[in-house]
Amino acid sequence: MADRTDDLAAIVEKPRAETVIESLRSEGVYDETRRVEPRDGTHVAIPVTAVPDSTDVSAVRRIDLPRRSRGLEAILRERGADESVAEAAPSSWAVIGSVVLVDFGDVSAPGTLAEADRKTVGEALLTLHGNADTVLARGGIEGQRRDPSAAVVAGVGETETVHVEHGTEYAIDFAEVMFSPGNKAERARMGEVVAPGERVFDMFAGIGYFTLPTAKAGATVTAAEIDPDAYRLLVENVRRNGVTDQVRTVLGDCRGVETVADRVVAGYYDAYEYLDSALDALVSGGMLHLHEATPEPLFPDRPLDRLTDAVKAADRSLEVRDTRRVKSHSAGVVHGVVDARVE
Repeated sequence: MADRTDDLAAIVEKPRAETVIESLRSEGVYDETRRVEPRDGTHVAIPVTAVPDSTDVSAVRRIDLPRRSRGLEAILRERGADESVAEAAPSSWAVIGSVVLVDFGDVSAPGTLAEADRKTVGEALLTLHGNADTVLARGGIEGQRRDPSAAVVAGVGETETVHVEHGTEYAIDFAEVMFSPGNKAERARMGEVVAPGERVFDMFAGIGYFTLPTAKAGATVTAAEIDPDAYRLLVENVRRNGVTDQVRTVLGDCRGVETVADRVVAGYYDAYEYLDSALDALVSGGMLHLHEATPEPLFPDRPLDRLTDAVKAADRSLEVRDTRRVKSHSAGVVHGVVDARVE
């Protein structure tokens, strides 16, 4: 009789869970039909279809892990939550490392969950995602330094975690810095469009959103970040991803950075206010990626007009290569990007 493979699980340390899951997926042995479950305070069991060949795990054991047939609403009902709570529970959320990030909306708005009910939902989400240990209610982003607001809803309350995305590791502290799951495709894209040896100026580096994928693709990057908390994580992430020789980190306003770049990434919603500095750094024939939060009817015309005016003022010319919507920023507002070649 052949050995059973529907009850195999890899045992790993909880902080490594997301990294290991991505590796198991790449290896083709991660079992999507069963749930990840905590084993003790420090380890989780990850379902696999075979013993992994190349992924480093602590052990592989036979464990009867539950199927993924239960959704959030089903778990809430099993726990005796009011029907109104199950119906008002969020339909989507993001698992970032060991943190579940949820947009519950304004607690005072009609139809939203009260604080006690949010805790009930948060505890159910931790049951649903065994590799997570904290649920955070996601708030807004404020100020030039893009300071986030996030409240602990359930779990141990740990706001620091490590997120793995396309092989890149991001150390994050949701109490100190922003991280948008909706920008995942744009982060991956930047690692694809850059050429080895290119000089990149990341004007608003944050924790390394675009710095890391471009550096890992072979670029040399000047990464400026004005917020000390984000800068600390940027330095850590550069080291964590093994690109210290390719990245120059600068703590301070990007307008004071002297650099020459073949590609400038202006990944800030009000980046149009910094276009003179972007153009000063950009060589003739270089690429500029201008991000903006724009009312839906005004995209892409408004950022294009702003870029055109800035280029004209600098006595240069441009060729628009692409305009695209990255994600919805808020009701009626789009996070968009303009890609342009500047002569």
